[in-house]
Amino acid sequence: MAAKQNLIIRQGETFLRIIRWETPPFIYKPITAITQAGPAVVTAVGHGLKTGWRAAVVSAGGMTEINAGHSPPREHEYKQGTALSADDVAFNTVNSSEYTAYTAGGYLQFYTPVDLTGYSARMTIKNKIGGTELMLLTSSAPDNRIALDATNYTITLTISAADTTAITWKVGVYDLEMESGAGVVTTIFSGVITVAREVTT
Repeated sequence: MAAKQNLIIRQGETFLRIIRWETPPFIYKPITAITQAGPAVVTAVGHGLKTGWRAAVVSAGGMTEINAGHSPPREHEYKQGTALSADDVAFNTVNSSEYTAYTAGGYLQFYTPVDLTGYSARMTIKNKIGGTELMLLTSSAPDNRIALDATNYTITLTISAADTTAITWKVGVYDLEMESGAGVVTTIFSGVITVAREVTT
């Protein structure tokens, strides 16, 4: 099922949105250390987590304040990480300086990133479901407003400032479809797009 994500385009600005397509099963990487610092740095050898991807800490001993409170973790319990090295991940939104000292155990838990190799992408914006097309973004030439990065597992949507300035509609609906090399189409995001009018021209 496609995730719901509403978007805002600010007229006159370059619209840039990075999307990460994650899917079950979970990946678990054993933790060997967590710093008492801001930001908290978690050591999990060979974690494989890319910068910007979400992860949760589960079952860590001692520093129980950092653990997700639910199994599986809920959406708000995942934090964006910064890969400092192959073994260390920093969580900028977590200040663990006053947490209890880490003792042992625990896992970094995160969804499996989808391998984008061989995929193409398209995003259609319409005035309503089944209605008139307002804008189309694709990963194909000559459009190329969707960039697929198979190394970092990211899908980047870009609409130039010139194109957002030219928008005359106020609200639309969209869906983002991914098509594999085998022709399998998956809708991964959908929602409402609102255009915020510019003040400075």
